[in-house]
Amino acid sequence: MLAVSGSHFFWITSRAFGIVALILASAAVGVGVSMSGRLTRRRGPDLRIVHEALSLGAIGAVVLHAAALLGDSYFHPSLATLTVPFVSNYRGPFMAIGIIAGWGAVLFGLSFYLRERIGIARWKVLHRFTALAWILGIVHALGEGSDAGRPWFLLMLALTLGPTLGLLGARIMRRRPPAAAAPPAPLAH
Repeated sequence: MLAVSGSHFFWITSRAFGIVALILASAAVGVGVSMSGRLTRRRGPDLRIVHEALSLGAIGAVVLHAAALLGDSYFHPSLATLTVPFVSNYRGPFMAIGIIAGWGAVLFGLSFYLRERIGIARWKVLHRFTALAWILGIVHALGEGSDAGRPWFLLMLALTLGPTLGLLGARIMRRRPPAAAAPPAPLAH
């Protein structure tokens, strides 16, 4: 009985950190996207601190989400099954997507501290892939998460993902080049 309870503790802890990671990552991406908007230009320094804190919190929660599973005696994963995509047979594609999303969040998020070495312009391009890692994390949660179909989980997703997806969509639409204008008609002589 104690082994089952202990296993449940690690599983529920991993589940909780996964949910926390998703909420913090959603907030971090939302703040990051809004920092590039016109409405928040004067608040940039304040938002950078919030963005950094949310990002570091999300990265910590991702690491704890995976690490807690190491104690789960039912799933009984190895370090490789939790860190290398496609090694685990457990819900294969969704597990692999989650691992890729986790590594992406960690690497793209921590790239902030290497931006001077990378070069600011290259870093900005690289850092945009953080949104892709976030979206992969959503796919992982919906495909593998044990709470994926529960109404409370879907409501939480809608409340945390909705605003960020809206901001991201608006930013993508704003960046689209305008349709090519027709060349001016030649002047009649």
